[in-house]
Amino acid sequence: MGLIYANITLANVRKSEIKPLAVAALVDTGSVHLCIPEHIAFQLDLDTYEEREVETADGSSHRRPYVGPILLRFENRVCLTGAMVLGNEVLLGAIPMEDMDLVVHPNYRTVTVNPANPNFAVSKAKAIFRNRD
Repeated sequence: MGLIYANITLANVRKSEIKPLAVAALVDTGSVHLCIPEHIAFQLDLDTYEEREVETADGSSHRRPYVGPILLRFENRVCLTGAMVLGNEVLLGAIPMEDMDLVVHPNYRTVTVNPANPNFAVSKAKAIFRNRD
């Protein structure tokens, strides 16, 4: 299996005067967060909320800025998220993909909206509702 990229758009939701950025993001289902390089955080003028400790694939730990809020768009889907400032390319992790109800097709090396829900994202929230009759 090769690398999978998705064309996404990133925007600063607090500063609408800043033009959104269209980027090719490396899709990584083993990563949790959206990760963006420092130059993307700078171009979008994102606020830093805190420093978080991050463990990278080689097992080493790093303290990196957590920035946002970011409006992330993929096809007809959007999500609001934060991002770790890390690496030299945009990395699309599991949380924003789940939030937008996206499906990874490894054989075709593509990402699509969930075909079971083509018009809007569907999330799973399990709860017990009691009948009050």
